[in-house]
Amino acid sequence: MKTLQKSGGLAALYMAISHLIGIVIFLVVLDYLNITDPAQKVALNVEKQTVIFSTNLLMYVFFGFALIVLSLALYDRMKSVAPALMQAATAIGIIWAGSLIASGMAANAGLATVAALYAKDPAQAALTFQAIESITGGLGNANGEILGGTWTLLVSLAALRSGELPKGLNILGVFVGAVGMFTIIPVLNDFTGIFGLGQIIWFIWMGIMLARSDSRLTI
Repeated sequence: MKTLQKSGGLAALYMAISHLIGIVIFLVVLDYLNITDPAQKVALNVEKQTVIFSTNLLMYVFFGFALIVLSLALYDRMKSVAPALMQAATAIGIIWAGSLIASGMAANAGLATVAALYAKDPAQAALTFQAIESITGGLGNANGEILGGTWTLLVSLAALRSGELPKGLNILGVFVGAVGMFTIIPVLNDFTGIFGLGQIIWFIWMGIMLARSDSRLTI
């Protein structure tokens, strides 16, 4: 059990770090959100292909595998006290992980396709990229963090019931999870930033707790 808990803790810390690195790369280095013209966006993707490919692996593919490890560690920790909640949370966590892995893999496969097409027909490459981006965005929960929010909420409710994790961590998780779930509503989609930053803090706190492998810590 201790090995799985430590592995879950390391996975949570990785998830926080990869999220932070991804935010810095996409929002600061690439200024991705401020590029709305399809032609400019596809040109950036082709020019920075290696950076974007690596970031997709970091933020989506490897993140998804880490999420599976964390989900299993949390299930193992709380299954005896809150079995129904943890069964539901673990199922959703694995679905979320699969969705993220698929998003990253599809994005990188599409990136190679668009880059090859861009050399021959930039206009067609931009149209193709738009179609690929819609698919990968849907898989990556760009239209609302319903999967991540629900998973975080259920895990935190189970932890509140079991007493296995600090109350402050669990309250934070309930808040972050609820925010994530509400972002599925179009007018509240902009709150995904609050969900993302809140979950980074939650992952770091959770990672520290699990990595210590102590059954009941109160920090």
